[in-house]
Amino acid sequence: MSRTQNSAHSTQTLKFLYSYGGKILPRRSDGKLRYIGGFTRVLSIDRFISFSELMVKFGELSGSSMSLRCKLPIEDLDVLVSITCDEDLADVIEEYGRVSALTNQEIKIRALLSPINLQKKISPPSSPMSCLDFPTSNVKPGKVGSFYSPPAYAAAHRCSSPALGLSGRDTERRPGTSLSFLWTRKH
Repeated sequence: MSRTQNSAHSTQTLKFLYSYGGKILPRRSDGKLRYIGGFTRVLSIDRFISFSELMVKFGELSGSSMSLRCKLPIEDLDVLVSITCDEDLADVIEEYGRVSALTNQEIKIRALLSPINLQKKISPPSSPMSCLDFPTSNVKPGKVGSFYSPPAYAAAHRCSSPALGLSGRDTERRPGTSLSFLWTRKH
């Protein structure tokens, strides 16, 4: 590959130096934070990858769902930025690109993966309709009785059962919000 082709190729890809399964601990000699244990790997990706695609790759490589934190190029491990969306990812890529341009060196993005901790384990409902417990209502047919927002762990298909009188036409999706279900009392 010629120098110009190599340069063009490097602008389209970037490398993550990612670690998982270890801990951040201070070094005994000077107290500077270091990542100890676990695994450290390099992942070369397309510069324009989406956050969700990147997290799928990290999940496949690490064997589980992970959260992503990145070290800023001029900071130590005591300053980590949580990456949770495309915008966060683009900001980190831009920051590393800026430092790479100043130093005239391609710098790997330093990333730490942590397992996603579920605050409490939730078992599935015992029956398909157990996620809804509607009180009896005196609402006249055809009037909106209430809004129902299913809990985060409830499967949406369980909460939109035709047996409950809810169908696709009874649901409303608002941009930027979770699904809300309108229900009406059927006679």
